[in-house]
Order: sequence, then C-alpha cells, then structure tokens
Amino acid sequence: MTRRGRGSTGPGRPSALPPGKYDPPGPVGAGPAGATVVFFHGDDGRHDVFDMARLPLPGWWIPLAGAFAQRTGPGGALRTRTSASGAWWCLGRWMRYLARLPTPPADPGRLTAAHVEGFVRFRTAQAGEETAFKDVQDIKLLLDMDAIVSLLAPEARDSLIRRQPRSRGFGQAGYSDGEFERLLAAARADVAQIRDRIGAGEELVRRHGDGAGDGKAALLADMAASGRVPRLSDDGRHDHLTRRIELAQHLFLHLRDLAPLMVLLCALTERNGETIKELPAQHKILDGRAVELTLIKRRRGPRRWFETVTWEIGPPHRALHTPGGLYLLIHKLTARSRAFCGSDRLFCAWRNILELGGDDVAEHYPPFADRLWGEVKLSRWAGGRRRPLLADAAEGGEAKPLQVTFNRIKTSTEVRRTRRMGGHLPSAAKSNTMQVLFRNYLGGDPVIVEWAHQVLGEALVDAEQAALRAHEQVLNTAGGSLRVVTGPADAEAMQREAGLDAESARRAADGELDTAWTACGDHVHPATGKSCEASFLACFHCGNCLVTRDHLPRLLGLMDALAERRLTMSETAWWRRYGPAWAAVRHDILAKFSPAEREYAERVKPTDVLLDLVEEPWEQM
Repeated sequence: MTRRGRGSTGPGRPSALPPGKYDPPGPVGAGPAGATVVFFHGDDGRHDVFDMARLPLPGWWIPLAGAFAQRTGPGGALRTRTSASGAWWCLGRWMRYLARLPTPPADPGRLTAAHVEGFVRFRTAQAGEETAFKDVQDIKLLLDMDAIVSLLAPEARDSLIRRQPRSRGFGQAGYSDGEFERLLAAARADVAQIRDRIGAGEELVRRHGDGAGDGKAALLADMAASGRVPRLSDDGRHDHLTRRIELAQHLFLHLRDLAPLMVLLCALTERNGETIKELPAQHKILDGRAVELTLIKRRRGPRRWFETVTWEIGPPHRALHTPGGLYLLIHKLTARSRAFCGSDRLFCAWRNILELGGDDVAEHYPPFADRLWGEVKLSRWAGGRRRPLLADAAEGGEAKPLQVTFNRIKTSTEVRRTRRMGGHLPSAAKSNTMQVLFRNYLGGDPVIVEWAHQVLGEALVDAEQAALRAHEQVLNTAGGSLRVVTGPADAEAMQREAGLDAESARRAADGELDTAWTACGDHVHPATGKSCEASFLACFHCGNCLVTRDHLPRLLGLMDALAERRLTMSETAWWRRYGPAWAAVRHDILAKFSPAEREYAERVKPTDVLLDLVEEPWEQM
C-alpha cells in the first residue's frame, strides 16, 4: 500500500497533504507599479483586474479594494465580468463626484449625509431619478461590506438607504402578433439562405475531393483544409474586402450572419440572449429525437447557473421550426471555424482581419468568449435587409423600422407561452419564477393585456348568460314572465298591461303594493300556492312581480349597490348570489324602458340602503 493512487485513503487513513503551510493568494494584491488591485475570477470563466489607482482619493483605495473584493469574490453577488465591471463604473462615478467637491472626503470616515444627498441630486439631474436610485443602491451594497462599513459615520450609512419608490419594474414590451410573425419569417428566410449558401460551398469541396470540381472548388477545398481565406489583390480596397468576405462566406459564418441565426434560436428555445450566446458545442442526441445540452442561466445565485435542457429535433425539413433542429444546424454551420479556433462554444465565426502578415487562421474565433455585448447588431440586420422589417404603424402614422432586441423577443415568447397555457402562471413559468415572469415580462405588456381583457370579457359574457338562463328557468316555474308597465302607472294601465283586477290595479297605482324595489301583484306564490316567504331579490324571478317606471330610480340604486358589493366579493360568489337578479334587472326590466326614462331615473335615483336589510344575516358573514 502506497500513499499515492488507489487505496491510499480510507477510514482512518486521511489523504496525503503537501508539506508546509499552503497560503492561497488573496483577491487583493499589488499591481505592476505597487498600486492596490483586485483580481477577479468570474463564474463565467472570465477574468479581470481592477486597479484602484485609476480612482481619485487615495485614502479610499485600501478599504474600497477590500469591499470590492468581497462584493465580487466567490461569496459575493457579482460573479460575472459584466456585473463586476458595472459595479466598477458606478464606483468610478461616485469617487469622481466626491473628488470634484470643494472639500472632498479624503477617506471613508469623513463621508457625510450631505455628500450622499449631493450625489443623488447630481445623478438625478444627469441621468434621471431611476438611474440615480440604482447608483445609490449599488454604492450602498458596496459600502455595506465588512471591509469598509465600520469606517463610515452612522448618518452617512443611513443616508444611503433611499426610501423613494421605484418604478413598476416592467421590462420592455414584446412585439405584436404581426410584428413577431414578420420577424420570425424574416429570420427563417435569412437562415435558409445561409444554410443553402454554405451547403453549396460544401458540395463544391466534396466534388473536388471526387476529382470533379473546377477552379473555384479547388480554392474552397484549400480554404476548408487550411482555414485561410486568400487575400485578393485589387485596386479598390473596399471591393477587395467585400470580395474576400463573400469568398469566406461560402464555407464559414461571418459576423453579419449571426443576427438572424440568434434571433430565430432565441425565439424557438424561449431563452434570453445571454444564454443563447454562451451555448456549448458539446451535446448528446437522444434516440435521434432530441438534443440534450447544459446551458448557463445567469442571475440565479451562486452555484445555480447550469441547467440541462432537452430540445426537440423534429424531421429534417422542420429544422428551422424546432429548437433542437436549429441547434444542430448551427452546430454544423460553425463546425469548421470551431475546429480552427479550438473553442467549445456553439457560435464560432470568421472575421476579416485587415492587418497583413498575421496568421489568417486567427480570423476564426468565438465572438462571445471574452464579452457578451457587442458584435451582433439585431436592429441593423432588420433594417438592412432587402425588405426591411417595419413596426406596426400607428393610426394615421407612418411605419417605422422595427427595433429588434433579445429582451423583446424573450418577452414575446413568454407572452405567447402564457397564452397557450391559458394564463396559468405555474405552468407558464419555464426559466423564471412566477414572480419574475409577471414582473419582468407579462405585467404591462400590451399583447398580454389585450388578451387578458378578451379572456375576461368572454368569461363575463359566459357568466352573464348563465345568470340569465338561471333567471329564465326560475321565472318559467313561477309565473312565466315579469309584468312591466312602461307607460303612465295609473289604475287603467295596471289593468290593461299587467292584467290586475280593478282593486289591485288601484292599490298598485297608489304604491300600496310596493316592496323593496318593485311591486307584488299577489303575495301567494304562483309555484307553491302558499304565501311567499322568499327574499325580495327573488321577486325578479316571479310572475307576480310588477314593475313601473316609478320603480326605475330604486332599481338603478340597487344596480349601484350590486356593483359596490362586487368589489368586496369573489366573482364566483357574486354571480352565484346576485347574478340572476342583476341579469333580470338589466335584460328583462331596464331594456324595456326608453333611454330618456332611464336618464331621468339616473338623476333622481336614491342611494340604496336596502340590500343589507333584505338579505339573510348568515349571507352577510
């Protein structure tokens, strides 16, 4: 048994340790000129060095370096180079503001609340209230680190807590259905052209290998083997560059090809732009039906970045309509460039390096290995097509170029998936929580708002029709129809239109038969033959119910009371308890009076106080 290799450890036999004490290097160190620097190693595999000497006020450097190292270190919240750089730029704005003051605070202990308030006013005037609030929040999180918080005065720390309300936080609105369809159609058309172009170049290379190619095939075969694109000699420099790019595009993706590919992939996978840019080339194909890969989903907190997904491949002719099929197509289109640059990323492309004398193989590279921003100009692609993409024109206005962003594409896919799920957020939440889905994507989006209004309108129509059917069903068993007198409410009209005898007509005309909101022609219930003991709300479903235009003001007051009650109850409970009465008043009574009569009654209607009195006590609990 040795102390190396298999069997060297076990119960009671700890692993061998190197001799001496191991002291790992810390995140804060000295730069080339002896200045204090912070070394950053992100979870995204990117590195950076932040030099405190680039900031003013040397008295802040050492505590700021410790705080920044905590904020961006393994236990901090900023674990990508992009987020760390954003915090660094914000810190630079803060320090430069302090340095420009007539009496700047030379160290953190001299910071006052007035300095913080002045920075808020300065940033608000410069960039707006929302940006100022965000900057103050970033500075507060940095100054809350253990390395510096104990040096600050209490009033300075308190002033960093901005209690002003933030905006609602809704992200960018998505595209309308027409805009989204046009965007996908344009992306598919351009991706199909890219596929056919490179496919034709690969066919020429294959024919040259079979000994049947021409001079162009031989040139492409040499490019495929070496990765080098010939530098053509031409009097016109611009023509030379254009011709070289066109030659390279026979076999390799160019940067200008990335936009339609990424737009379509973002839409089909329903993932954001950051995830799309960092897709790996390594994958598994499951029974020829799906592709499995591990992608990066940022902003989920430490150690929760990676997620294994499975995307449908579909038949070959549907490759531009399924996420797995499109992924494999892009993998094939980028295979040659990826082999030359040795990257493990899905997206690898060819770029035209102007300098002569270098290694032309270096023109193959992964465009998002070092940074995630830049390189892809989606709106430029949309506007530079032979048929530019246009946004929906406002009424009476002119259509403007469509602004294409990954955020709007992601929002559009989230909206459409939520609609497919019938608005059920637990089912619609795919790559985010329900709260994030609503706050950042659905809330305030015009497409989802319009759809929600449509769904709600349809639901209300269904509920109203159900209440009306219930009213009619009960009415058919209790007399057949309501008796509504639309003319003058005198005894003769009561006899003629309501079918009352002379004595009952007189009493009805004098108001002696009035109940809570209507009148009752006979207190004997027509369905049971016994004295009626039902609620006054049930009068609207009884053939003995008598309504005249003198009752209109009270009925309108009842409708207002029902509307107020609706605000304090669930829709289901309201329709069950009040829906039939509301439908009877609206459809069977109010519809029989003229607009002028309803308008007059609206002006003299009382405030209803009877609804609470006519209900059973247990119904009010």
